[in-house]
Amino acid sequence: MFNSTQKICIYMEGALDNDSGKMGFGLMRFSKHPIVCVIDSKYQGKTVEEAVGLPYSIPVVSSVEEALHLKSKVMVLGIAPSGGKFPDVWEKPIAFALENGLSLINGLHDDLNSRFGHLLGKNKIWDVRQPKSSYPIATARAAKLNNKRILMIGTDMASGKMTAGLELYAALKSKGADVGFVPTGQIGITLMGSGIPLDAIKVDQAAGAVEEAVLAEKDRSIIIIEGQGSLAHPGSTATLPLIRGSQATHFILCHKAAHTHLRFPVSHVPIPPLDEFIQLNERVSHVCGSQNRAKTIGIALNTVGLTQDEALKKINEIENMTGLPTTDVVRFGTEKLVNSISTS
Repeated sequence: MFNSTQKICIYMEGALDNDSGKMGFGLMRFSKHPIVCVIDSKYQGKTVEEAVGLPYSIPVVSSVEEALHLKSKVMVLGIAPSGGKFPDVWEKPIAFALENGLSLINGLHDDLNSRFGHLLGKNKIWDVRQPKSSYPIATARAAKLNNKRILMIGTDMASGKMTAGLELYAALKSKGADVGFVPTGQIGITLMGSGIPLDAIKVDQAAGAVEEAVLAEKDRSIIIIEGQGSLAHPGSTATLPLIRGSQATHFILCHKAAHTHLRFPVSHVPIPPLDEFIQLNERVSHVCGSQNRAKTIGIALNTVGLTQDEALKKINEIENMTGLPTTDVVRFGTEKLVNSISTS
């Protein structure tokens, strides 16, 4: 959609220091575009590292106007607000950006071409989460593929499924593995330039959309499928179509190590013990329209909020409980999980 040499700015007003900025954080870690700045007036004048401790020397500015002075060509909405709705308070800065020639990458559910299209000249808006008009109904065709289909599966929303999946994809590629990646959310689609916006697809067609995307990678020896949601979350419907459509052969469980309960607004719901939750996911994979009993082959922990000693202690504790290789792929590398994929 956009040339990877184009300079981008990331709009993160009020979100640089919290989970709603996950779109922006994903771009900082993985984007091939040069990032000239992040917009969040709370931390203007600092770098991202100085502001929130993440290892990026990207300057933080207070306005779209400053981003334009830094020669940005594309602005990315780096915030994922609840429900994926466009907040009215963004109307003025986004309109200003478009009127001044910036293109826009929008990962929200709202169609911003229809809202702001009249402001466009040579610039453009990419509404990442706009699905095709229809998808086929799934028929378990992926079960016939003779490859490894590894679904990143979570205990909660925002548990690190996309990050862990992309880290494993990059590590496997660097080792010469024949590996593909299936993006299923706005961050993965933005980074890879293609994929399916799973949470914007009609429920009856969701498994078919996953199946179609997996079959497009059928010649790969290994396919990493980006996970969404969780069976444990009362507001999530994404895990079942991912299991059914991908006909996953393997799972990697993703979990925020410091959390015992789901994120707000369902923080009254406890996360099941990981060994029990692993069994649940594997049993569901066998009975809900799948021809495979997917096997969990590792655990990707997100150890944000823990010291290094606490993180290592938690990894050891979980490995002893589950008998599975466990690591934080960002903090300690991918080797354990890459080895598990290679030998499974």
